[in-house]
Amino acid sequence: MVRVLSTGLLTIAMISLGAQASDWVAPRTADGKPDLQGNWSNETQTPLERMGKQGPTLTDEQAAALENRAQLVEEFRDRPSDPDAPPPSKGGDGALSPPGNKTFVEQIAEAAGGAVGGYNGFWLDPGNKVIRIDGVARSSIIVDPPDGRIPALTADGKQRVSERMALMRKFGEYDHPEVRPLSDRCIISFGSNAGPPMLPNYFYNNNYTIVQTQDHVMIMTEMNHDARVIRLRATAHAPSQVQPWFGDSIGHWEGDTLVVETTNIHPTQLAQTSPLWPYRGASEKLKVTERFTRTGPNVLLYKFTVEDPSTFTAPFSGELPFNRIDELIHEYACHEGNYALPGILAGARAEEQAKAEKKQ
Repeated sequence: MVRVLSTGLLTIAMISLGAQASDWVAPRTADGKPDLQGNWSNETQTPLERMGKQGPTLTDEQAAALENRAQLVEEFRDRPSDPDAPPPSKGGDGALSPPGNKTFVEQIAEAAGGAVGGYNGFWLDPGNKVIRIDGVARSSIIVDPPDGRIPALTADGKQRVSERMALMRKFGEYDHPEVRPLSDRCIISFGSNAGPPMLPNYFYNNNYTIVQTQDHVMIMTEMNHDARVIRLRATAHAPSQVQPWFGDSIGHWEGDTLVVETTNIHPTQLAQTSPLWPYRGASEKLKVTERFTRTGPNVLLYKFTVEDPSTFTAPFSGELPFNRIDELIHEYACHEGNYALPGILAGARAEEQAKAEKKQ
């Protein structure tokens, strides 16, 4: 799939929470609340769910190995193209990364395009650092349950996923607009960037702008140019039939922490089942609680809890730092020249025509 992408590839100063001065005091807005405003990024090499048999933290050596590998991959993909290179073998040569053990981010990138590559390496900007909280490297964003993984689905949750998969098999993966993800139509990101919870997509554009007033907090997500508006003075959620793409978010302050509760997420959003999505076909009972706390001049600590007893056998929680960036957030021009959905459906029609002609 070809898209016109934003050029917001930003250099980020990744400063660990443990490096912040202990006597630092968060700046305040005119109404005395902690100032969360500015441009931030949550890009990271740390996966949403813990991999293998790792513990919750990484040793300094393990973290350095991941970060060094990420730098090596970046340099490998940034090499100038060889104009005299022969054409790749049928199906692609799979040369998206240098030889060696593939990291989680490499596996995600290769899964997106297979051996032929889904993106030119120039566009990939997942970040080269792992998450560090209080100076300690983490092996996953999810911290609860203790195994660092999204809990198992309930019987109802499994049934919803099964029905979704049956619909896709009925029409074929590329055969009907209703079985294609919303990102094909540039409606939302292909990952949970805007959320909630707001998670990195491990590809690019993991950047945000926060604007704050007495009554509202607006979070603009670079990926797909999505905006969430959090109402601070609301005492109740909108009626259940009001279902914005990113739900209905209401917030309040608990000391220096902004607490945001979101319900009423659009059912088409909830149906997303990609590993990059935390919903896993969740029900309309889903509730996400987020906590935003400034912990230093360059770090915003983000925590979240996802609850849906109809879908998950237990709630789950995670945390990651958002790091300040000094660059502008650019427009994500996904719609410009995007022929993804017509091209996908036209491909299915071409296959049908070829089969029909073969039978004649």
